[in-house]
Amino acid sequence: MSDKNESDSLNTQGKYPREEPVKVNYIFPNGDRYEGECSRSASGVITRSGFGKHTSASGVIYTGEWHEDKMHGRGTLQHPSKAKYEGEFKDNMYHGTGTYTFPDGSMYTGHFNKNRLEGEGAFTNTEGLVWMGEFHGKAALGLKMQHNI
Repeated sequence: MSDKNESDSLNTQGKYPREEPVKVNYIFPNGDRYEGECSRSASGVITRSGFGKHTSASGVIYTGEWHEDKMHGRGTLQHPSKAKYEGEFKDNMYHGTGTYTFPDGSMYTGHFNKNRLEGEGAFTNTEGLVWMGEFHGKAALGLKMQHNI
């Protein structure tokens, strides 16, 4: 035990000093499980930060980077339905480049913005046909089919 009290560990701005991440294995009250790195936030709260794997009680699995308790950075999110996203996350959302595989095996590879298909991308249907172009949420006008000659 240290003779210091809690206020002694605060820096001059009232924030906790930056600590190295620690590895944890935590089971949440709802049955979710997290195995990975945690660190203390600027406000002193222990959060998932760094690399880790979160498995929900319903079978959704995220493996990847975390920042202050949010999926943030590169990762993979798998659903029990076999839907899967591999790519960049920001604030718990698909954001950046990635690949979303639908339960039927069709897939979209390209840009995402706040969980929406947004920008250049390619959609591959279950027959292997590839449609390329600009995607804007549910709209994708003027797509061109890729021909393999």
